[in-house]
Amino acid sequence: MKITVNLFSIILFGILISTTLPCKAQSEAIYDITVNTIWTVDQHTSVPGDAHWSNLIGATHNTANEFFSIGTLATLGIKNVAEFGSNTEFTNEINDAIDAIPKRADQKLQDGFSPNEGHEDVAILSDITVSENFSLITLVSMVAPSPDWFIAINSLELRSGNPAINNGWKDDFTMDVFAYDAGTDDGYDYGSSNNASSPFVPVSLITLGVPAPPNQNPIMGNKMATITFNYKSSTLGINDAASIENIKVYPNPTKDILHISNPANKLESVDLYNVLGKRINIITSNSSDSKTLNVRNLRSGVYILKLKNIDGDSSTRKVIIE
Repeated sequence: MKITVNLFSIILFGILISTTLPCKAQSEAIYDITVNTIWTVDQHTSVPGDAHWSNLIGATHNTANEFFSIGTLATLGIKNVAEFGSNTEFTNEINDAIDAIPKRADQKLQDGFSPNEGHEDVAILSDITVSENFSLITLVSMVAPSPDWFIAINSLELRSGNPAINNGWKDDFTMDVFAYDAGTDDGYDYGSSNNASSPFVPVSLITLGVPAPPNQNPIMGNKMATITFNYKSSTLGINDAASIENIKVYPNPTKDILHISNPANKLESVDLYNVLGKRINIITSNSSDSKTLNVRNLRSGVYILKLKNIDGDSSTRKVIIE
């Protein structure tokens, strides 16, 4: 028997395929994140009487240097955190990244320090779920008082690259946290009066001897905190589309009955289309793990079978009825 497939059927098949792109379920990990501050006379020249930190704020994201970078000008959000301890504009920048198409961030993180007296203050972010598509983390807080200095971790990657351990997520680790100059105020001591930089200069890591004495930065390049990531659990990413692609449709070609074997998938819908794109009403009988389609009354030719599971994943198959 000769079966003629016209150009329209090929186009239709391509359209149906294009609407069923694979969807990968992301691996996720849960962490407790603890920041412990360090601010001492020995390491940072002096400790002002009103030493404190602004609320720790940040996000998980997927683009390196999304919120700031050494060598580039500070955003308004970073400027306001560093100069005033205000998180309003930085929150707007995080939300813009979350709302972007495609998304560049997926969640805002924020917590206050306690007792917030400068040295040995603690901020804890508990049970933070991080997905593999947004596995970078950035956190910032103002060194207060200061002209425009802030502590930060920037675009820290939480994926280890080793899928054999923790599904590819980093285990417990601690790292030092250093201070940055936002480049928006020329003050050189904790209590310096406002002296806006004109023009602004790029963000820089505060290091020993810069600027040169007698205006040397009192932080002297020493760490001002440690951050600890405690790994708690993770899930393995599963390619859901791959599992729906493993559904068996047989026999194909067929004359009367078409079986759809459905283990490990719960189908929401099964639709059959002719080459003109018209949906064909068919009789379907269900069992716990399969569906049976009665196609004996349909004309011989090429049809498109579209499968959709309850998770929203779709797959299309070309079916030949003799």
